[in-house]
Amino acid sequence: MNNRNYNIYFHTHTVSGIVISVVLFVIFFAGSFSFFRDEIINWERNESVTQTKEIELDYDAALKTLDKKHILAGRNISISKSSNERRVNIYLEGTQDTLAPAQQKEGQFFYLDTKTFKTQTYEESYSLGEFLYRLHFLAQVPYPIGYYLSGFIALFFLFAIITGVLLHWNKIISNFYMFRPKEKLKTLWTDAHTALGMIGLPFQFVYAVTGAFFMIKLLIVAPAVMALYKGDDAKLYEDLEYNDPTFKFENKKIANPFSINEFVDKAKRNWKNFEITNVEIKNYGDSNMHILVNGEMPYDQKFTAVGKVIYKIADGKVVAKKDPITENKYLDVVKNVLYRIHYGDYGGYALKIISFVLGIITCFVIISGVMIWLVAREKKNMPEKKRRFNNSVARIYLAISLSMYPVTALAFIGTKVFHPLSQTNIYSLYFISWLLLIVFFLLKRDINFTNKWSLISGSILGFLIPIANGIVSGNWFWNSFLKNHIQVFFIDVFWIVLASITLYVSYHLKRETATVTEK
Repeated sequence: MNNRNYNIYFHTHTVSGIVISVVLFVIFFAGSFSFFRDEIINWERNESVTQTKEIELDYDAALKTLDKKHILAGRNISISKSSNERRVNIYLEGTQDTLAPAQQKEGQFFYLDTKTFKTQTYEESYSLGEFLYRLHFLAQVPYPIGYYLSGFIALFFLFAIITGVLLHWNKIISNFYMFRPKEKLKTLWTDAHTALGMIGLPFQFVYAVTGAFFMIKLLIVAPAVMALYKGDDAKLYEDLEYNDPTFKFENKKIANPFSINEFVDKAKRNWKNFEITNVEIKNYGDSNMHILVNGEMPYDQKFTAVGKVIYKIADGKVVAKKDPITENKYLDVVKNVLYRIHYGDYGGYALKIISFVLGIITCFVIISGVMIWLVAREKKNMPEKKRRFNNSVARIYLAISLSMYPVTALAFIGTKVFHPLSQTNIYSLYFISWLLLIVFFLLKRDINFTNKWSLISGSILGFLIPIANGIVSGNWFWNSFLKNHIQVFFIDVFWIVLASITLYVSYHLKRETATVTEK
């Protein structure tokens, strides 16, 4: 590679990486914990559910309970399960009966406990798992700024990955096997950055592409809608098969009694191991009432296998059917694969743990990149003012990034001890403690102190998490294992292992001052 191309790749890789480093760290750190979103939610609530995506609900009893409170007649009802927890999502459209009171014509969304049939709004059901999941795409920033920001960060990250590969292309094999811990600090950071960057390269590339697609796809789709569909987005959704069929509301009460449970069971029996993930009821209680039962096959049987059955309730006839084994098209694969590889929920705990480790490795790659940038500028011929400025930038970056570890551990303790915490209280607990710790590290003016004590404090708090759970719930991790409460057990043991590793690392950090410590 000639010097001109090398310099172009080097500077574009460095600039793009430094500009996005802090936000990218937040995205990957929170995203790594998001692989265990369901486990965190169930740990927080001290609940345990079976490891299945299927809705486990007595539909008839649930609808009877909801009918007393919301008057379901004439409504379209959606029952879905987006995560592996005890609650399901319920969306009630306003009734189509023109003579009904105004209150019944309003749509409502809430969560329903599948055992107690207790309902909760989104704010009432908010959890730490949901918070960390949404933090990884900056949803706490007012919409749509946070979404677009995370999307463009992912896009810049993709750019940094490509330029990094081009930069190291000639020595990509030799540098991968090269690690010189006893050399000067810049060499140590460079070797670590290169080796770990290559280990996590496929993972990082996938998440850069899928993250950018999910967050800024509106900007990608909008030109196509205007050009190909002449602004008719409804036609686009129809071609993408996102729109369900509509059925006319007859405004006439259905003559025969019906059981939603029977229709769901009937749909499930169409295919062996078929898992019901979504149930749509159209024109509830009307003579033209229909039910759409959606589901999919387990991933170990077929990666993309979505199916559907539509019944007319009055006569029980099948209106439409989509076989998940034989009728999945290219469109179904495209729609499903991007989500599945991003969420990493198709390979059990093994894949989740591997994804978490690769996410943390990416965080280290980001940090090592910042340190390479800093150490490279600690030259004797550089003016003292610039050296102090560079040091200040690095300290701010590291204070914001590394303080996330102890703050996240503290949030686990807080949400368990003071459960249930509202959405506002979780925000306050996390963001205020994060701000205070950032200020504390900045006042210390010592990068080595920030590195070491963010790990030590996070480790101490991490060890306290299973203790807090045991004291508050009485469900110590050995008890949860014996009760087969795997999700609760996993989070407790996960923190014990993670805290042990970070504590070990913290006591083996070398006290090598690579920067100017400001007095």
